[in-house]
Amino acid sequence: MDSTKKEYTSIHLGHGSGGLMTRELLDSLIFKTFSNPYLDQKHDGAIFNIEGPIAVSTDSFVVSPIFFKGGNIGELAVHGTVNDVAMCGAIPKFITLSFIVEEGLSMADFTTIINSIKTAADGSGVQVVTGDTKVVERGKGDKIFINTTGFGAVHPRADIAASNIRTGDKIIINGYLAQHGMAIMSQREGLEFESTIESDTTNLNYMVKDLLDAFGSQIHLLRDPTRGGLASILSEIAEEIEKGVQLLENSLPIEKQVAAACEILGLDPLYVANEGVFVVIVDKAIEAEVLALMRKDPKGQHAISVGEVTAEHPGKVVMQSLIGGKRIVSPLIGEQLPRIC
Repeated sequence: MDSTKKEYTSIHLGHGSGGLMTRELLDSLIFKTFSNPYLDQKHDGAIFNIEGPIAVSTDSFVVSPIFFKGGNIGELAVHGTVNDVAMCGAIPKFITLSFIVEEGLSMADFTTIINSIKTAADGSGVQVVTGDTKVVERGKGDKIFINTTGFGAVHPRADIAASNIRTGDKIIINGYLAQHGMAIMSQREGLEFESTIESDTTNLNYMVKDLLDAFGSQIHLLRDPTRGGLASILSEIAEEIEKGVQLLENSLPIEKQVAAACEILGLDPLYVANEGVFVVIVDKAIEAEVLALMRKDPKGQHAISVGEVTAEHPGKVVMQSLIGGKRIVSPLIGEQLPRIC
């Protein structure tokens, strides 16, 4: 009898016991969904070959709510880790998948999350090769937390390092800012404004590969502005390279609905999390070519240059406003939007 599907409508402590209930859950749902030669061995780990240097990134996802407009915690976990590996200049190949599930999570919700992970992994070209499932008592978690670790081969033409950045380099982003953070906030308890804002969660690894194929080491740095948003990422970069960053306010791509939601909540979209946006800092000589290539991809059709690296105001990000004034864009202090990813 398939007790996972026929008897249990929610997760029980027994599903994390390591016994029969655990085995039934793994066999009927997780192993069945993610079946591949690595996972099918059902070892405590996985053995695989990656030629040359590899990039590894690990992340934990605690977003609340776990379902939001445009996605859920499952696909977010895959996309987040895939993108982190890609930002290293690598091609993601494998991920691990670990759950901490609260007793009482409905089996229907868990199944939906599992299926979303499968869809996101297939769409990103990665395989789930090993993982773990733990169950905590009711009230001791918040429905579900997910940890993923990604592995990928570094692109043979990649040389991604902040030390490669030069004065005059152009700063390009591939799409609209603050979509993910505002999608989450629009669903949080106590927010009354109506919104159709959707999370931008997606995989960016294929666009990154196209850039590296075409331009190699002329791509100086890649970063995804998740927590802390674009402002925090650029502030970190400016401080690290001891050069200035100049942003152009009229170049920042922000949808009107997102801008309105930020204004209602008193939030600056520069500090709001993104999950489908990345920053690419490139040699100024290839700016136009990079933009043209990115705009051929649906995920980069709104790609735009938002600023440049300058010798002025080292270690600081300065934004030129619409009316010609300038202001310092400081790094985020504290937590503006908790539980956003």
